[in-house]
Amino acid sequence: MSIHAFILHNGRVCDAASPALYAGQLGLLAGWGVFTTIRVSQGALFAWERHWARLSRDAERMNVSIPWSASDIESGLLRLIEANGRPDCTLRVVFVRNGGGMWEGPAGASARTSDVIALTADSRPWGDSVRLAVQPDARFAANEFAGAKILSWAQNLTWAERAQKQGFDETVLLNERGQVAECTSANIFAVLDGAVYTPPLSDGCLAGITREVLLDEIQEPGMRIAERSLLLDDLYRAEEVFITSTTRDLLPVHEIAGRALNRESAVRKRLSAAFREFVGHDIARRKLVGVSR
Repeated sequence: MSIHAFILHNGRVCDAASPALYAGQLGLLAGWGVFTTIRVSQGALFAWERHWARLSRDAERMNVSIPWSASDIESGLLRLIEANGRPDCTLRVVFVRNGGGMWEGPAGASARTSDVIALTADSRPWGDSVRLAVQPDARFAANEFAGAKILSWAQNLTWAERAQKQGFDETVLLNERGQVAECTSANIFAVLDGAVYTPPLSDGCLAGITREVLLDEIQEPGMRIAERSLLLDDLYRAEEVFITSTTRDLLPVHEIAGRALNRESAVRKRLSAAFREFVGHDIARRKLVGVSR
């Protein structure tokens, strides 16, 4: 999936092929930075405030400064979307730390403590369901930085690539206690006795934005959505399992490690419809604000 023609670099929209980074930029060499991936719909940034709040929290945890305001970054992202002419796409924002280690750039290479980089790409089609592999001991839930969305993503990419070579689509990651944490790039939910559960952050998962919206905003009559520790056996006996992410919405899981699961239940369909409605209202509100400006 190729990125579009233009990127945003420190507030400036520039050609994606133009040199913008430099050797010795520590955040790129060491994966010292934070990022988020945002749904762009009709030229608007879905749940921008939630993404900014998570970016800010993670940056503070990782000692990565963000020398721009939320409104400055938002304005730059909207200019990038307009320049690329892709009002419906996926956008990634990255804050890269510039100094603090042996391999930082030469003196005067950059006076900025951090760089901001943003890029867009066409949204990926994921199909109508997924098959999951299982990776034990993939999350250390007791780690101070568990749950931070940081640039050191190579382990996740390796596990995902390995699973795909084995014929799976994704991998469910277990923590050191054998509990379900998440997938390499998605949160996971299980429908048990009509209630919907997802692992708590204390089990080592990322605070996904779609996950957050489902927990905080979606209220379906007679349906409980809550955090609860899950084991693989819980997933196997569930009425339904689905994964969530910015690019996937609510995607059913039909197999885990060769074991077939229930393909569909009315619960996920109801939640999916409610989530799409929430997204529609959020985008309409942002477009209305944009017009009023």
